[in-house]
Amino acid sequence: MAVDAQAQAFLGRVAAAGRPAFHTLTPEDARREYRQTRAYVQPAKPEVASVSDRAVPALHGSIPVRYYRPLHSKPDDFLPVLVYSHGGGHTIGCLETHDTLCRELSNRTPCAVIAVHYRLAPEHKFPAAVEDCIAATRWVAAAAATLGVDARRIAVGGDSAGANLAAVTALALRDSGGPELRFQMLVYPITDQFLDTPSHKTFAEGYLLTRNDMLYYRRNYLRGPDDYGDWRASPQRAGNFSRLPAALVITAGFDPLCDEGKAYADALAAVGVPVSYTCYEGMIHGFFMMGGIMDAANEAVAQAAAALAKAFSLTYLDQPGVIPW
Repeated sequence: MAVDAQAQAFLGRVAAAGRPAFHTLTPEDARREYRQTRAYVQPAKPEVASVSDRAVPALHGSIPVRYYRPLHSKPDDFLPVLVYSHGGGHTIGCLETHDTLCRELSNRTPCAVIAVHYRLAPEHKFPAAVEDCIAATRWVAAAAATLGVDARRIAVGGDSAGANLAAVTALALRDSGGPELRFQMLVYPITDQFLDTPSHKTFAEGYLLTRNDMLYYRRNYLRGPDDYGDWRASPQRAGNFSRLPAALVITAGFDPLCDEGKAYADALAAVGVPVSYTCYEGMIHGFFMMGGIMDAANEAVAQAAAALAKAFSLTYLDQPGVIPW
């Protein structure tokens, strides 16, 4: 399998631009670089019924979240809800970088989306991000009536580091009294911080996310090697995968994270968790948010929305229309 032509063209433009690698930058500069480059690759930002920024109370202060309601929904509709954690190696990314994607998922499923801006590393080391995502999900369930969402239909999801946090949240809630989740949507998840699968070696350079970037993110996020095997950092090491919510796992064929995403899907399936696994063979890490320049990204977002709709017992809307509550 060769790299998809659209992905290869993008990689060529990245190389020609000569932009600095993330691992060579300070976290502040890496965050700025990431924000500046996202708009170019994303599709047009769709209109939604409403979007508002909120704050989840927490012991350390508050956790910023952004709350989306899909086009054509009414204020008094009780909607299923996806709690979404953005990617970025636990170091970069924010509510703004993933705004278009959250709007797309909200409209296309259709459902409410609550995007979580967890505390970032290295200022806030592991397990701060884990604690924030668990707290935000519990808040959604507790505040469901006020938010206008259905506490019986909560899903978690994310991309890359965000998918890591979604998987860990599902494990933690299973073992600590809930709330019970309906679904987990994991897009090229980080599942093992040892970074020793064959895909980490095969795709270490030349495919956007590099091994040096992954080492940089791990160094920022974790306190040291003792954290590598902690299931809250490496959900693949959890040991017990039973009684977890059904899952969609998406990977990219030319991604260092490809093998660990597949291994996590296999671990879930081995104990009877319903899992749908798709590898977009010609794609690179990060493609899910590149619908402005890659057709496969739009296919993957549509697949994710359809899987969420099925989990929520909705009729998937290929184009937003009448809401089937």
